[in-house]
Amino acid sequence: MYDIVIVGAGPAGLTAALYARRAGHSVLVLEGGVPGGQAVTTPHVENWPGTLSIAGPDFAMGLYQQCADLGAQFQFSAVTGFEDRGDVKLVRAGEETYEGRALILANGVRRRKLEVPGEDRLGGRGVSYCATCDGSFFKGKEVAVVGGGNTAVEDAVYLSSICPTVWLIHRRDALTAQKYLVDNLKTKSNVKLLTSHKVLEIQGDKQVEAVRLQGPEHQRILHVSAVFAAVGLIPDNAMFSPPLTLNAYGYIQAGEDCATNVPGVFVAGDSRSKELRQLVTAAADGAMAASKAGQYLGAL
Repeated sequence: MYDIVIVGAGPAGLTAALYARRAGHSVLVLEGGVPGGQAVTTPHVENWPGTLSIAGPDFAMGLYQQCADLGAQFQFSAVTGFEDRGDVKLVRAGEETYEGRALILANGVRRRKLEVPGEDRLGGRGVSYCATCDGSFFKGKEVAVVGGGNTAVEDAVYLSSICPTVWLIHRRDALTAQKYLVDNLKTKSNVKLLTSHKVLEIQGDKQVEAVRLQGPEHQRILHVSAVFAAVGLIPDNAMFSPPLTLNAYGYIQAGEDCATNVPGVFVAGDSRSKELRQLVTAAADGAMAASKAGQYLGAL
């Protein structure tokens, strides 16, 4: 029996673990992947207050080590569901069931797929959702990035340093990324921007060989060795509802106090209904969720 069980070891979950341990609570963190969440896939973190720039993996591992040094326990198993038994919350992960008096959900989100022919068949063979994870496999080769937001632009800039040509494909007529990212993108002469183009198919036999696009007037084929999809995020909260209430977009409904509709269950980070999803807001959520969980425990 733990005081607080935390689902997810991204910045929100790790910050929650940090604050909970500093408050003297026993903490178990459950994570199905690696610590750090999306921060691990970010080449450079440049919007963390007080830090000009830090590699995403370094940021993530520093936070993980800080929590581990404070005594937070970790189990690297994917969570498959939970059960609310009033004063006890049961969380299933792998083949085990863990018990906590309070629960903080910081499970984050997953990358949205393109949903086009060839995507699933060529997954891991040129189709990727993480440029910093897989980009090095395509060093010296022509690649494509699909998307127009911050992640897509960051991916294109990162890949431009190792690939001779990077095609950035966006279905709208203008990028939606922040201006400073777009300005940086414009300095990369080997990034070729294709707006008002939609991916119709990813082609290839045993690996990605080309991508078929629909442009404003006609279709075209780009011969590339990899396609990196960065077209948005999807919350992965279905396993918690019911009893938790989700909004129309699948995010767990909670206010700035991070309290859900189930007493003793709190939500932090990208999986919460909120306007801004950034490292700093994830950390703020984690601190708030840990504080509110501590208040809940004190009232039991």
